[in-house]
Amino acid sequence: MTILIPSYEPDVRLLNLIVKLQEYGLGNIVIVDDGSGPAYRGIFDSAKAYGCTVLTHTHNLGKGCALKTGFRHIREWDSQEAVICADSDGQHLPYDIKRVVDAIQLHPSAGMVLGSRKFTGTVPLRSRFGNSVTRGVFAVATGSKVYDTQTGLRGFQHHMLDWLCEIPGDRFEYEMNMLLVARREGYAIREVFIETVYLEENKSSHFRPLVDSMRIYLPILAFSASSAASALIDFTLLFLFQYMTHNLFFSVVAARLCSSIFNYSMNRKYVFGGKNAAKVRKSMPKYFSLVVLVLLLNYGLLYFYNEQLILPLVVAKILTEVSIFVFSFWAQRRFVY
Repeated sequence: MTILIPSYEPDVRLLNLIVKLQEYGLGNIVIVDDGSGPAYRGIFDSAKAYGCTVLTHTHNLGKGCALKTGFRHIREWDSQEAVICADSDGQHLPYDIKRVVDAIQLHPSAGMVLGSRKFTGTVPLRSRFGNSVTRGVFAVATGSKVYDTQTGLRGFQHHMLDWLCEIPGDRFEYEMNMLLVARREGYAIREVFIETVYLEENKSSHFRPLVDSMRIYLPILAFSASSAASALIDFTLLFLFQYMTHNLFFSVVAARLCSSIFNYSMNRKYVFGGKNAAKVRKSMPKYFSLVVLVLLLNYGLLYFYNEQLILPLVVAKILTEVSIFVFSFWAQRRFVY
């Protein structure tokens, strides 16, 4: 077992954690100094004196980069042991880290084990609100539930290291990205509930609420932008074809076909990250099967709103698109890419 701790500008709590982990005898400890600078050299020198491996970034690259540096180093050992990631700011109790270790040893089929907080007791408002929002966004994006999407206490089987090194993201969005793509890669996620610890209103956290939240939510924002552009194409072509042919079914099919080709290209390249030929061959049949389903739903709803409820075509089209937006995102995330 290897414990991986990314650390930026730590204090004595890092050393206290090291001592406790060694008392539990959980295995090797790898620490990544993410560009903390000369002022913190004493802390990391002490960690080395305790027998830890310390890897150093010359300047701050972000938590995602620090984790990947650690994963690449551990991969080179070829120890075939699981890896447990923990934070250095005292939020993860040694007892809870051991519980994650026990869980990943007991359930080898669980690719990832999360130490999930219940957010009970005294929790800073921004943390409680942020985690609630992110939990809801994740459920919409994947169709599955994870109680604590932002936990830094995570366990991984050794065979996942190559995959972990390839996941995009340099900072806090990296941890969200690994959850977003875990299901489609076939990695099960298991949760172990741990204590919720926030010291001094979480002042030691380096999480930037605005910038880092934007990074976390970027995949969904990108999907929304792609969908908006596709909807504009669909709207324009629908009215153009309807004006030319006066055939609602033909107009819906032709407009949807054109907008779907655009939407697939944008989502594959910029939203869901499937750029190589193998992924294209795998995702394209699924996507266009989904297109047929969405097309039938689109025509059915459009016909209902326009012909049965006698709503103007513009209003009917808007209601139709709103109705199928969430379904389309969920289906693409879970079954296509």
